[in-house]
Amino acid sequence: MSYIQWYLDEVSNILHQLPQDQIAEIIRTLELARMDGKHIFLIGNGGSAATASHFANDLLKSTVTEGKPRMKVFALTDNIPIMMAYANDCGYETIFAEQLDALAEPGDVLVAFSGSGRSPNVIRAMDLARERGLTTIGVTGRDGGEMQERCDICLIAPCQPMEQIEDVHVVLCHLMYSAIRDEKPL
Repeated sequence: MSYIQWYLDEVSNILHQLPQDQIAEIIRTLELARMDGKHIFLIGNGGSAATASHFANDLLKSTVTEGKPRMKVFALTDNIPIMMAYANDCGYETIFAEQLDALAEPGDVLVAFSGSGRSPNVIRAMDLARERGLTTIGVTGRDGGEMQERCDICLIAPCQPMEQIEDVHVVLCHLMYSAIRDEKPL
């Protein structure tokens, strides 16, 4: 078997192991936030920051539907000067929590991407979100890490390699936004 076939098989097998009920619950949570006019905040580090930005783009632009409110989506990964100011002045672990502290309101949603589930800045933001009455959604991998216990919904890609965890996360984002856009039954 070629490496290409092996890799594609591995990712396919991981995708087929994902709990569909949790995916549906996340979709319903995002749809409810949309209808209630709540904010959806997205965070992550490294490749997960790119996933957060990509998901914000998809949710904000590609779910526009006549007769429905637009989604209010913010990737807190995208304001580099703010993140650098907090990292420099208060510590890297504060870069998302400080933004949430200024912007979040009860009933909003935080979606956190972390391949390991152990990023201190993600964990700190999740703790603040729970204190503030936000719904917390974690999208992670491996064993779920510390993130797992801080989530209202935690979706874990059941694998170890970070590249495959990130592959699964991107597929999940496309699945979720397209289900919202197309109003597909779950």
